[in-house]
Amino acid sequence: MQAISRRLGQKQPTAPLCSLKSIYPISDHYYGADHRRQDSTLATKGVGHLVRKGTGGRSSVSGIIATVFGATGFLGRYVVQHLAKMGTQVLVPFRGSEDSHRHLKLMGDLGQIVPMKFDPRDEDSIKAVMAKANVVINLIGREYETRNYSFEEVNHHMAEKLAMISREHGGIMRFIQVSCLGASTSSPSRFLRAKAAAEEAVLREIPEATIVKPAVMIGTEDRIMNKWAHFAKNYSFLPLIGDGSTKIQPVYVVDVAAAILAALKDDGTSMGKIYELGGPEIFTIHELAELMYETIREWPHYVKVPVPIAKAIATPREVLLKKVPFPLPTPNIFNLDEINALTDTVVSENALKFHDLGIVPHKLKGYPVEFLAQYRKGGPQFGSTISERVSPDSYP
Repeated sequence: MQAISRRLGQKQPTAPLCSLKSIYPISDHYYGADHRRQDSTLATKGVGHLVRKGTGGRSSVSGIIATVFGATGFLGRYVVQHLAKMGTQVLVPFRGSEDSHRHLKLMGDLGQIVPMKFDPRDEDSIKAVMAKANVVINLIGREYETRNYSFEEVNHHMAEKLAMISREHGGIMRFIQVSCLGASTSSPSRFLRAKAAAEEAVLREIPEATIVKPAVMIGTEDRIMNKWAHFAKNYSFLPLIGDGSTKIQPVYVVDVAAAILAALKDDGTSMGKIYELGGPEIFTIHELAELMYETIREWPHYVKVPVPIAKAIATPREVLLKKVPFPLPTPNIFNLDEINALTDTVVSENALKFHDLGIVPHKLKGYPVEFLAQYRKGGPQFGSTISERVSPDSYP
């Protein structure tokens, strides 16, 4: 009869709203620009129950829809890889070129990685990219300033804004904020002070949020070993600021991504907690540089630069940054804020660590630094000094 009625052009009767509500309950609270500010609505038992049973893998459906801010960065590609590998739909907000996210598309099945253009200064734009999500991961961070974005805006205010919008959303089950080991409100580094302020702001908005504080991360696209190797190959020496005795606890980036996923998949035990993620070994800056030289198979040559001279070299960029009508180059070795942050940075004794998430971190020597083979003068299998222990007769 309904089909006949349609053919005759008769108007079908519509059910009243009250009956529709009885069939499809409509919430009185909705998400939008005029949504009232309210208390945190995050679930208290994590998202373990959201991970659906099945065959698993990239073509499965995990039940998690994650908005990953900062996904196009260094750590972001590894987090997206881990999420996609378990069948998660990943929403990738980006603000730059349309090509900035194309390397992520290959990590998931068709339609699994969804790039979405957004404006970090527009709240409606941010709401749009997390409207369908039930998990938010904030990886946004920058260790240098530009003419358009300050340390405080990128590292502090952005995190606070994301936490506030996630709290209002009502459907966000987990919020994970990635900070930085050594972040402190009393640090001489503006970057580290901004990261510490972001931690406080996120926990103030969402007490159930998980804070992850990785140490200096090592990996194929890192900003420390690559930077050193590139400088050493171009100039035949490496500047060591101070005497190179500053202690750090570098960590393999894949382990950090695995820790984020472990915190996301647990039964809620990681909610409201702060994890300090450092590698299994503590290096001085000099020892880490020695590992770099050993891997690229070059004789080490250093020039020790006293801290006052290093600051004098780095200061002009900071002074001129917002006074000249054009962008200035990205600071490389001589980054004033990084020089100010040159203090021992290791995991606290009583902090929650990798093992609290069930992860054993990799040692750096070996696979985690093998990407430096690209800097070997004679190719990946050979070197330019006797330190490679390869006989000259074996050269092709």
